[in-house]
Amino acid sequence: MTESGTPSQSGSEPTRVVEVERKYDVDEGTPLPEWDGLPGVDAVSEGEVRELDARYLDTDDAELSRAGVALRRRTGGPDAGWHIKGPREGDGRLEIGWPLGDGDDDSIPDAVTDTLSRWTTGRLTPLARIENSRTAYLLSGADGVIAEFVDDRVRATDLRQDVLREWREWEFELGPAAPADAAGREALFDAVERAIFAVGGRDAASGSKLARALGF
Repeated sequence: MTESGTPSQSGSEPTRVVEVERKYDVDEGTPLPEWDGLPGVDAVSEGEVRELDARYLDTDDAELSRAGVALRRRTGGPDAGWHIKGPREGDGRLEIGWPLGDGDDDSIPDAVTDTLSRWTTGRLTPLARIENSRTAYLLSGADGVIAEFVDDRVRATDLRQDVLREWREWEFELGPAAPADAAGREALFDAVERAIFAVGGRDAASGSKLARALGF
């Protein structure tokens, strides 16, 4: 689901996407789910491998984290760029994105700083690095992409505590052709979880990769 962007002071227009997803923990050897019987799904794409590398920032006293907000600069994949993930609202979370600058410049763009100012104007420093070897699958129906399922193998470093953590997880995120009504979405997620739990998946113990990287 997307919302129209609003122009930033630099003249660029950020993307705005409301993510509705669920996460699951799996073991290293857990086989992928069988998607037979998912409502509306009649095709599953071949897996697309994406090597993602994200650096997260926050103030020294974690103003963004305490507000339920995350700031990252990510390379790799179709949505490489600067992203602000806003506080969770109901079943979704707004993600605002800007493209990367030229070259290796990792300074925070003014448009990102301006948007962050509703939560903090403090100095931002490195918080965590999350490297993710992702395989993504599109689940489609008659009207388009119903969902994206990703199989993530994550290597995360808490940069302030110098702690490395590794794990595997799955995410199931609704796409533009997903059911628009709450009952339809719940029926889809119910079928998804039956397939995931059948092969040994389980509800995620942590709400986000960043939280898990930091030991939460």
